[in-house]
Order: sequence, then structure tokens, then C-alpha cells
Amino acid sequence: MEQPEAGPSQPVAGPSSAAQDLAGSSPPAPAPERPLPNTHFYSVEYPGYVCPTSVPQAVERLGGQTAIDSAFRRATGRDKVESLLELRLRPGNPYAHPISGEIVPTSNIVLKVVKRKKKHKNGDADAPVGEYTIEAVGVVPKTARFRSMADFQYQPDMSDPVAHLRKAMDTMDVDGILRYHILPEREDYTVPNPDSSAMDIDPQLLTEGESANSAANTKIRSNLRLFTPPLFSRQGVPQNYNYKSNPASVETIVVDEDTGEEKKRLINRMRWKGFGPIAISYADKAVPDKPSTAVEEQRGQADKNILKRLGELFQERPVWTRAAIFNQFSPMEVRDIINSKYLLPLVSYVFEDGPWRDTYVRLGYDPRKDPEARFYQRLYFRNINHPISRPSIVTRRQEQRNESAQARFSGVDDRRSHIFDGTTVTSETAAFQLCDITDPMLKEMIEDEDALRETCNERDGWYTTAALERIKAVLRHKFFSLLLGHVATREECERLLVPDEGTEKLPQRHRHRLKFGKHNMAKGALPPEDAAAHRLMTTLEQQRKTFPTR
Repeated sequence: MEQPEAGPSQPVAGPSSAAQDLAGSSPPAPAPERPLPNTHFYSVEYPGYVCPTSVPQAVERLGGQTAIDSAFRRATGRDKVESLLELRLRPGNPYAHPISGEIVPTSNIVLKVVKRKKKHKNGDADAPVGEYTIEAVGVVPKTARFRSMADFQYQPDMSDPVAHLRKAMDTMDVDGILRYHILPEREDYTVPNPDSSAMDIDPQLLTEGESANSAANTKIRSNLRLFTPPLFSRQGVPQNYNYKSNPASVETIVVDEDTGEEKKRLINRMRWKGFGPIAISYADKAVPDKPSTAVEEQRGQADKNILKRLGELFQERPVWTRAAIFNQFSPMEVRDIINSKYLLPLVSYVFEDGPWRDTYVRLGYDPRKDPEARFYQRLYFRNINHPISRPSIVTRRQEQRNESAQARFSGVDDRRSHIFDGTTVTSETAAFQLCDITDPMLKEMIEDEDALRETCNERDGWYTTAALERIKAVLRHKFFSLLLGHVATREECERLLVPDEGTEKLPQRHRHRLKFGKHNMAKGALPPEDAAAHRLMTTLEQQRKTFPTR
């Protein structure tokens, strides 16, 4: 097939005229830069129509100017959780649930636009020419947005005595509070409703007599005197579930043991099963020698190599802290142990209180009967300056990456974080087993055979009270000195062990008084009988000062 020759009447491909113009012209000048003003504005995306005359009403429904200022002020720092703004569409009604708004960071600019009209040069009044001037007057770093769903609303009977009591408590009306009384029970849970526009009650919820009245075109309303909870739903984002049932629920037939009647029940197959280790109290006589049934069922799914390694470690040493046992594995193996949930419970149990609190103990081993278990006792000191907060998942992952990077570049072995040598510190909280303390001075005190009891004690374990207090005093001083960048000398620690003149007690240090509780026994709290005696003596001393003898 022959191709037609290009003639004068046929277009020929070539560079466009626009491209030629651009090639011959100079590049466009950059847009001029304008400085941003330093004035800050706060914006509220109000979910409703607001005109200039209704601005005071909108501010009032947001809680007033004070509430708005407080919400924007708390939108930074650790008070970010409290930076909520509530919109009350029915102010003054305590049973109307508000709409929650959130303060979010934005990077908006407030512009002032002015339009000036001027007539056309030809004098045509119908063709005005607009001249616009734009000026940046400020920036909007924070904006209040109402993006979540509104909660369900229910209006109870305001003539009910409970409603009067609620109103009296809000206004601190003492007479109204005293006038409150409980009405006698009449069992009139449904009553006729003269309002023709009222909603009908489902006939299946009515009795036979009430159903007859409903059939006679008589409106029935509930008289249960129900009052709203603080919140109906915690769901703030809609979900498109299409009215589907829970896929984890299956229909099963259950036979009633008394009547033999078969009934249908919905059983959740995905319900949570507890795979945690068996936890016992110090007061319990026996210790578990096998894992729980739910944990034992998972043995076939456990990693055989990790489970074998855990068994060998607990044979070498019957008691481990969480940090100490994790430091024996690689990071990938630690992740598998944490995610599986049942590897550690297959070989160990835990104490809820006592000297071995929060440690993993080999199944069948009772440290209360073995004096050698004194080396596995756990000492814990809380650092008051260490903030107790729960960061987000993203923050925790970033902190773990930063800590791993710092450990690689600093040369510090992170797998020795459970060991205290008196010269280095890897954490801001002190939680060590006595066998993991390698400091020479402390090791001498820990291995002292004269500092032992004949029977184990719930508070001090196998050590005498005086001996354990000396160990804790030295360990506390050394640890907190390292946090301040100072290595404590032996002379400093020996001065701490010199008792007060005329007594055998060590010098008292300023510390927060611990309340008695089963979780505080190993931290230095008084036993229950000593705590009760102390409270009694304090009360008697106060009464003696208040009512002097005549």
C-alpha cells in the first residue's frame, strides 16, 4: 500500500508555535514573597449556621469564652487529652449529651479581601469593574473541629423527683436536695399517652392486657422512669457494617440440664482466652507444678527451639525477671515470646507479692522453702523524677529505635541491662535481682551468711530486716548517684551504714510513705499489724494534744 505524498494541502508535523514562543521568551518571574504577620487567630468550625447576630449564642453553646480559651490553651503538651471542646445544643439541660470537638493543628492564613467597584471607562453603569486587594492579617495555628458523630439523645420526664434532685445538685440548692424523696413503687411501667403523635411501643414488649388496649387505638408510653447514662455510645466514627451479624458468633444448640429443653445460643468463637502465667499470692500454701489448661492446649503451636531454650534456662536458674530472661534471647526471639503469649506460662508462674514479686518462677519450685532462693529476691526502687506516662505506639517504636541506635554507637551492651555493677546504669528505674548485682561492696553484703533468717518472711524474704535495709540503702544510693552522673565511693556508702547515736537504726532519709497493701510489702511498707499499731498511736497522740489532761 502506497503512502500519500505530503502536499501543500496536507499538514506536516513540526514544532508548535507555542513551543517556539516559549523557547524565545525569558523564563517567568517568580511570585513575589510576602511576610506573614505574627498575629495568631484561633478558628472554630461550628457545625451550624452562624450569622453576626448569633455569634454570642454560638459562643455560649460552646461553654463560653473561658471554656474556648482553656481548650485552645491545653491543646499542647501533656494536657493534650484535655483539649476537648463540647458543643451543647440545649444548654441548661443536664440530660442533653454534648457534641465533642477536638483541637487540631493547622497552617491556615487569615486573609482580608477588599473589593472596590468602579465604573467602566465608557460610562456604562451596567458593567462595573471590580478591583480586589488581598492582605494577610494573621495565621491560624489551631482549629476546633467537630467531626465525630453526635451521641444518642433521650429526654426523661423533668417532673420526676430524680430530675428535681439533679437540678438542685447542679445549683447547690440545699432545700431542693432535702425535699427529695423516693416515690412508692406502683408497677405502672406503661401508661396511656394522650399525645397522638407519640411513637408506638413494639407489641411484643407489651402484656396481654396492654396489647388489647393498643389494639383499641390507645397510645401507650413507657413509664419506667429511665434516666440517661453519661454516655450512650463511644463510637465517634461511623462504620459501614450493613447490619451484618458478628462473623465470630455461631449459633449452637444448648440443652437445659433441668428441663431438657433445647435452646439456641450465640457463642463467640473469638472470645479472649487468658494465656498469662499462673499468679499466686505469698500466702498461698502450694505452688503450681503445671501450666493452666488453656496454656497447655497451645503447647503444640509453640516454637520448639525457644521452648527448649526456656526450659534449659529455668533449670539453670529457677527465678528470672522479665528483663533478665529477655536478655538471653535475640530481638527476633524476644518478639516471638511476647507475641505468642504462652511460651513463658508453659514453664513458669509468678508471685503477686512478696520478695519475688513480678518474677517468673519455674513450675514446681517454691522459693519460700529454699534458702538459696535469697539470691533471686527482687529489689525495686521507684524513680519519682521519672514521668509515668503511656506514649502512643508510634512514639514507643521511635524511642526503641533511638535507644537501639544509641546502644550501637555508645558500645553499651543492652543485653546486660538487668545487671548492676555499680559503675553503669541503663535505665531510670531500679529493678534488680540480688544475683544480678555484681558490685563488690553489695556482693559482700548479699553473700553474708550471718544475715539470714531461719524461716522466710513475706517482707524481707530470707534476710533479716536489718541486713536487707543495709543492702537497699547502699543500692539506692549507688543507683541514684549514677543517674546524677556520679559514681558513689565506698566511703560514702559506709557512712550510710553508721546507725544513729544511741540506736541501731540507720539514718532516716526523706521518702514518701507507702500505704499497706499486698503489692507494697516488698517495697518497704509496714506489715498490717505494725501499720494498725502505728495508726492507733498517731490517733492517741493527736487526741492527747487536742484534749489535754486537767
